Order: sequence, then structure tokens, then C-alpha cells
Amino acid sequence: MGKVSGEACRVIHLYVDTYESGSMKGRWYNPGLAGAGKTFDSMVQFLTEAENLFDSMNFPQSFEAKRRFTAFQGPETGTEAGCENAKGMRGTFVIRILFRQHSSWQGIVTWIEGSGEQAFRSVLEMILLIDSALNCRREDVE
Repeated sequence: MGKVSGEACRVIHLYVDTYESGSMKGRWYNPGLAGAGKTFDSMVQFLTEAENLFDSMNFPQSFEAKRRFTAFQGPETGTEAGCENAKGMRGTFVIRILFRQHSSWQGIVTWIEGSGEQAFRSVLEMILLIDSALNCRREDVE
């Protein structure tokens, strides 16, 4: 695969398929991934793999040196289909990473089903926005 770069690499499509007790599972896509996407079984797994991908592309650039307990192990290649018109069973989000500063991400998350868009200043704030959208969606279903 050739080198991937550009603004499209800032964008992650997040498809949440299951959401129970604050734990989400699903798929995600970024043009920098080998193959057509990856699955995730937890938010921590998604965040770790996305951060590793950004580090391997060196884009968006991190402004801090990473600290680790153990050696880095690269992510496995995903096999999911492309993201055109894809939807998560519980929710679909487009995350645009503008910066990676202060050991976190800053950007904009768009909730496709809710037609809402919010800026976030940290990964925690992004997680809480996604969680609130999924909780709102759960209340509509019940």
C-alpha cells in the first residue's frame, strides 16, 4: 500500500454495533488502514489502535513524546467492507481529529443519526459525547 496522507487521514468513521452498560463494540475506518477497516471490542482498543495508526502515519502529528509501560505492537489488519453508506447498528459517528496535543485529541465528532455535531477538547470529552448520543438513542428505542 502506498503512503497515505492528507486531510482525509484526520477522519475516522466509527460504527457502533452494540452498546451495553457503557461498553461499545463495532467497526472503524480510516484511509490509512490496510484493508477496508477494523473491528473493536472496546473503546480502549479502538483508541489504542487509532493512536498507533496516527503515529505510524505521523499525521496528525503528536505534540508530545509517548510514555509506555511495554513495547509497541502494531495493530492487525481489518477485513470489514468499505465505509460508503455504512451504518452502525446502534450509532454512526464521524470523528475529525484536528490536533493531538496535551496527550489527547482535539476535534469534531458528528453523530449521523442525530444530525448533531460537537467540538471536543479531549478524548474523554469525545467519549462522553458519543456515550450521551448512544444513551439518547437507547431511550428512543425503549
